[in-house]
Amino acid sequence: MNNEVINKIKETNQKYLEKMIDNMPSKIETQLENMDWSYLDLIDQEAKARGSFSPIEAMELSEIEANKTNYKAKGIEAIKAGKVAAILLAGGQGTRLGFDKAKGMFNIGETKELYIFEQLINNIMDVTNEAGCYIPLYIMTSEKNDKDTREFFEEHNYFNYDKNFVKFFVQDMAPATDFEGNILLESEDSLAMSPNGNGGWFNSLVKAGLDEELKEKNIEWLNVFGVDNVLQRIADPVFIGATIESGCECSSKVVRKANSEEKVGALCLENGKPSIIEYYELTPEMAEARNEKGTLLYGFGVTLNYLFKVEKLREISKNSLLPHIVKKKVPYLAEDGQLIKPEEPNAYKFELLIIDMIYMMDNCLGFEVERNKEFAPVKNAKGIDSVDTARELLKFNGVNI
Repeated sequence: MNNEVINKIKETNQKYLEKMIDNMPSKIETQLENMDWSYLDLIDQEAKARGSFSPIEAMELSEIEANKTNYKAKGIEAIKAGKVAAILLAGGQGTRLGFDKAKGMFNIGETKELYIFEQLINNIMDVTNEAGCYIPLYIMTSEKNDKDTREFFEEHNYFNYDKNFVKFFVQDMAPATDFEGNILLESEDSLAMSPNGNGGWFNSLVKAGLDEELKEKNIEWLNVFGVDNVLQRIADPVFIGATIESGCECSSKVVRKANSEEKVGALCLENGKPSIIEYYELTPEMAEARNEKGTLLYGFGVTLNYLFKVEKLREISKNSLLPHIVKKKVPYLAEDGQLIKPEEPNAYKFELLIIDMIYMMDNCLGFEVERNKEFAPVKNAKGIDSVDTARELLKFNGVNI
């Protein structure tokens, strides 16, 4: 183990690691050498205060419909010219669904097998069939599910997508610490590490060497989307065309919030710049505020489907995003070697959020979509935004499940 890591362990008084210095398992040694130790410096810092919020206008359904032919032609032109690629953020597990593998491997079908990954590929193929060409697809996995995900796609023949247009890359990991800043052990030969949040996707892509491929292919736009939403349109030509026409360097698909209390982040302005305010950050007055038409001022909920200009991403990637510190329940090995499974939050995790990337943009087009046609997130096993609600919406949209 190199001296720099040994010094870091001693300087930060790592109670779980100091006794292992002379007999460090190779996996932990590698994890420590690759780890970003600056995460530990954030623990005692005060969270950065948010700025002044104000509502933002979005391109509404009526305007989109009136210009649909023009936007679609522009989007198809960009896709055919090879200027568009898609990024699937698939690092998460299906834990909340009672499923211990990659969430995309979950079977959403009722009378037949229909995996989340399969449905997303079907959605993107609606566009590739129309455009007459494949769209490069980059899939971000995590250390926990990378092998399973790659094997799953191979096993299912990439759901008839041309495998030459699919590349995988692994999301960076961040350590979990106790509230005193001690890095936790997951097992005798591994630290407790977790994916570093959905905001780390571009840096992880660059680290994997895939930015060179973007340059070689002259890709100008990246459509980034989460694995949750089985109804979303991917590389949607109308969305792409409207963004190009607007002159904006990024855009976000949004839906009208179901009600003022819906637990979804809302597109807004923060200190005059595009941003996203989380539902729990809205005051009761802001949550209920309405315009002269009677619609909610903070009523455009984001769906985790964004279009980014690659040139701008390269520019902002030079400025580090500040991780958010969140309290979570993290199983760990105690000093006596016993595995502890806490019932209350016991640890800090460090997450980069894609919403912070929006704030680093000069402008952002909000692009409204019909929620019953493009918003069916699979977040829970039952209830709101669940397997059941997603299945009903798939059937409503004519998908055979």
